[in-house]
Amino acid sequence: MGKNPFIVGQPVPPESFVGRKSEIDAAFDQIFNRSHLAIWGGAGMGKSSFLEKLASPQVWEERGEDLSKIVIVLFSCQSINPFTPSGFWREVLSGMRDQLDIEPDLQTEIETLLAQGLTTKDCLRQILRKLGRKGKSLVLLVDDYDAALQENKQYTEADMVTFLSECRNLAYHSKERNLSMIVTSLMRLNELGPPLSPASSPWYNHYLFQSLKLLTEQEAEQLLGIAPQTPESQPLRDIIREIAGGHPALLQNAGSLLYRKLRTAQGTAMDAQAFATAFAREFKSDTRQIFQNIWDRCSEEEQSLLMLIALYGLKGRLNEESYDLSDLDIIFSQKERELTNLEEQGVITRTELVEQGKVTNIHEKRVGIRTEQGNKKILSFTSSLMEEWVIQELRNTNNESLEKRRKVFLNLMSHEQTKNVTQAIRWLWNHTQEISSALELFGKLSAAFPKGAIQGLFNWM
Repeated sequence: MGKNPFIVGQPVPPESFVGRKSEIDAAFDQIFNRSHLAIWGGAGMGKSSFLEKLASPQVWEERGEDLSKIVIVLFSCQSINPFTPSGFWREVLSGMRDQLDIEPDLQTEIETLLAQGLTTKDCLRQILRKLGRKGKSLVLLVDDYDAALQENKQYTEADMVTFLSECRNLAYHSKERNLSMIVTSLMRLNELGPPLSPASSPWYNHYLFQSLKLLTEQEAEQLLGIAPQTPESQPLRDIIREIAGGHPALLQNAGSLLYRKLRTAQGTAMDAQAFATAFAREFKSDTRQIFQNIWDRCSEEEQSLLMLIALYGLKGRLNEESYDLSDLDIIFSQKERELTNLEEQGVITRTELVEQGKVTNIHEKRVGIRTEQGNKKILSFTSSLMEEWVIQELRNTNNESLEKRRKVFLNLMSHEQTKNVTQAIRWLWNHTQEISSALELFGKLSAAFPKGAIQGLFNWM
């Protein structure tokens, strides 16, 4: 067993990038049309890796494009600290200088501008004009664009409005039309930035919007490198899907940890239960910051919706008389925007069931929303560990925090429903052991490692 193939804590190199074919095609459509793209997605969804892939010479060569006519500049707005428009234009000009070795005259002109501190939109336009005369275009890949949409001591709201206007001006009014800008952010651009003036056109409407969603089941299996026909890996793959879903960062963490533990244990006799327990504990510890980040980025209303989904799902695994949570489907049907946001962040999934009479499978235990066609959309957590995190948040509440949360619940539901939910939370406080048993992950993992299966997994590695 050699180098660990899973990447944790940094962008995935282009040669290891998996999936996103539709999104990559959309990016190149925009680039070839000299248009612009705004990619958004939750933390760990692979936005930085996506830009690294677009900057890779290989992906351009695969499309038969002549890279000598393209200048690619990739940087993160977080590298500009504190963010200022001048710092942004400096990064663009510096990146262009570093990519223009075959154009020494332009390179020298940029170096002169940088030395004189002339880092403005107009300076960039000057260089773009000369670049266009040479038949070249600039592809600007900007990661963490959120930083450009947050004020700081050196960057006021007025500065932000001016900067965004300058970006739009470059995008719309460049005579050469030789600039394509692709930006990434945690949320849609229209949910960030300064408020719009009723008399002005939205600054963000020159972008095509594209979200990075969870990986498909096929893409997740490709990432893990576990062949579907491998009998030894099937139970484990099912468990990894449960704890990581199609979340790229969680999948990379699961694969990396499993690889490390198998590498350490290679050549030794292993107890399946001990191996599974250690894996589960370490995975929960290694990914804690991911779940914390997801939780912290949710609004109070989104957090409350997650609590309701968790309470309903937990009730399905406990005594049916534990607590009453009737009519939750009505609440969720009125919160389509918030649920869509949670889905786009990769926190929950919504699966539509075409019902033939009464549903008699596990989905009866999940909260659902009726569609206009009369079918049922089942709400569930992408990761069972995210569900466990939310339930732990419920268990860690006290009377004071519950009272604050109750006010949020009242914005979602009736007084009677709020009373039922708060009673359910209080029930959790007094049934810790029962809840822990219902959420037990170690037993599932142990079952995924039947006798002989662990040794068989070495074939995967």
